[in-house]
Amino acid sequence: MERTPEPELMDEAGQARAYAQADFEEVNAAFVEAFRQAFPRLGDSPFLLDLGCGPGDIPLRLARAFPGALVEALDGSQAMIDLARETLAGTEEAGRIRLVTSTVQDLEPPARPYSAVVSNSLLHHLHQPGVLWQAIKRVAGKGTAVYLMDLQRPDSAEQAADLVARYAEDEPEQLRSDFYNSLLAAFTPDEVRNQLSQAGLVGLAVEGVSDRHLLVRGTL
Repeated sequence: MERTPEPELMDEAGQARAYAQADFEEVNAAFVEAFRQAFPRLGDSPFLLDLGCGPGDIPLRLARAFPGALVEALDGSQAMIDLARETLAGTEEAGRIRLVTSTVQDLEPPARPYSAVVSNSLLHHLHQPGVLWQAIKRVAGKGTAVYLMDLQRPDSAEQAADLVARYAEDEPEQLRSDFYNSLLAAFTPDEVRNQLSQAGLVGLAVEGVSDRHLLVRGTL
């Protein structure tokens, strides 16, 4: 099945809030814990970048998992950044999290390389996936850890519909529609391997980790 791109940004306030209100607690907690276990040498005070931070739950969990971490959280949607501010308001970790409204195309290198770059469910939104890998190259240094989770495209529209029915049966129609469209917009593991090869990003491995997810991880 050929890829069907979807809009790059969730910049409509109602769509962004519907996403924020969905129950991703278990998934996000597992993502952060798996990242922490994958890179035990990061210590307690890494400099972290979350690309496509959405409503801010993952940056908050990262700051809590690494008590001395500085976390920069980027999203191209102002609606999502506004929701992230709500998520962080009043938390002890808010002072260690910097929210940035920017696309990956416009991401500027930091004063020092990030210890790690993480991303959850950003890649499938991008019309030109190479912009993500080039952004990572701009902001990373030798030894930067990369941990990226995303959807992987099924073989057919029928399989995509089956996945929606299996995993989002009780969700609002907006989320079911978004999930279906995102599955059609996602890449396959082989496509992502080709993207990494073209970008010259060695040290990163790609694997399918569920019937709907792929994982990119490694150290540059």
